[in-house]
Amino acid sequence: MKISIITVSYNCVATIKSTIESVLSQKGIDFEYIIIDGNSTDTTREIIESFGNKITRFISEPDHGMYDALNKGIKTATGDIIGIINADDIYNDEFVLEKVAESFEKNNVDSIFGNVRFVNDSNLNKTVRYISGKSFKPSHTRFGFMPPHPAIFIKKTVFEKYGLYKIDYKIAADFELVVRLFYIHKIKYHYENIDMIKMRLGGKSTKSVISNYILNRETIRACQENLVYTNMYMLLLKYPFKILEFINPKI
Repeated sequence: MKISIITVSYNCVATIKSTIESVLSQKGIDFEYIIIDGNSTDTTREIIESFGNKITRFISEPDHGMYDALNKGIKTATGDIIGIINADDIYNDEFVLEKVAESFEKNNVDSIFGNVRFVNDSNLNKTVRYISGKSFKPSHTRFGFMPPHPAIFIKKTVFEKYGLYKIDYKIAADFELVVRLFYIHKIKYHYENIDMIKMRLGGKSTKSVISNYILNRETIRACQENLVYTNMYMLLLKYPFKILEFINPKI
């Protein structure tokens, strides 16, 4: 079994090196690493190129946003499994991909997902928020819940059968994909209790009140397009649970 890991980057000079090193440190598994860069204007490209042929494929060109870049990566991937790691994230340890591959072999499913640690930017070992995929059920998408996106691994054949990310979403194309695959097409999945990713705080969907508003509007749209009933009041019910993610996060 081969895993394709995709990173999308744009002007990520401060963090891209640690992300690449984290991916390349993975042991015990056959994997390829694909980086799709949106024609960065800082020195991101030079940092990526410094790793030479350790990067399986590197494309740097203008695109139509993050989800367009992810689709490029998926289309060029040759692995059986697709995984995504953001350009400011790192793997929790060097055996994450090996554990993911073992879980796919053992459970015979279309998707595996686990847990994510949000960490302090100045101390990547300090967990400030902890998101587990343990309690996720496809019906929970009606309330805006989904497994943590960087901790989701999906077979490439699923993308080939049911489609890629919709590039006309600004923030919530990952949520729309989860609704479409897990709720509508009922792909087989398994939660694996693995801390997969360390994420720095400050992601695109959590930057501001405006970002959260756009996220919720696009969440409603994603449900409507897939004929799943929801409304803004139902989405607001998720926020007390999100607060709990900051209280006594798992260390």
